[in-house]
Amino acid sequence: MLLHNLFDIRGKKAIVTGGTKGLGRSMAEALLESGCEVVVIGSSDGVHQTAEEYRSQGYPCQSVQADLRIREECYRSFEESLKLLNGELDILITAAGIQRRHLADEFPIEEWDEVININLHSVFIFNQLGVRIMLKKNYGKIINVTSMISWFGGQTVCAYAAAKGGVTQMTKAFANDLMGRGICVNAIAPGYMATDLNTALLADKERSASILSRIPAGRWGDGNDIKGATIFLASAASDYLSGANINVDGGYLVK
Repeated sequence: MLLHNLFDIRGKKAIVTGGTKGLGRSMAEALLESGCEVVVIGSSDGVHQTAEEYRSQGYPCQSVQADLRIREECYRSFEESLKLLNGELDILITAAGIQRRHLADEFPIEEWDEVININLHSVFIFNQLGVRIMLKKNYGKIINVTSMISWFGGQTVCAYAAAKGGVTQMTKAFANDLMGRGICVNAIAPGYMATDLNTALLADKERSASILSRIPAGRWGDGNDIKGATIFLASAASDYLSGANINVDGGYLVK
């Protein structure tokens, strides 16, 4: 296959959870810019505005609103998204996620449940449902979003750490079960990104400076930094890669 064809995903159909803001929006945008038809799933009615913005630019983008804290909403939103794609699915990205910060001994169980439901349970449900569609043609690409925190515990984020660690291991387990059937399941582990999820860290000047001092790239990341890895994992260029967790972190983990 010619090199430029390896990364060609024109005409592919994709679902992106959490596709209205932050890294999820950037990942959805990367697919749209590469010629994919995308359904974005978001928690507020702003998801429809997001899709309309992309349609106004000529991109084939549709939207579904859902509260992924609720199991039934995960199933409903997947089925609605699939209908919008005429029953076809080539690429699935699970980027929906939330953050809650408390000391481990003070972490409210209600907020623990909220984080685990969105950041872990919904990812499993979407992976499982996506696989069932992809198996019909024995080909598909699933991209989960993990975190550098899969390698360390972080501070005041025990629920987030548990969820992202779980997604990291789940990605490997799905990869083992599905690589031989044509489906690649990989993950992207973002480093410190200047998104809404890290507002508290960015506002803490001392902590933010400490983090920055360890990033060899010399800056926090942004949405554009995630696009290349997204297209790689969504395309034929990664057909022999599964179970990987690719760090997009400006070199943070290797310093």
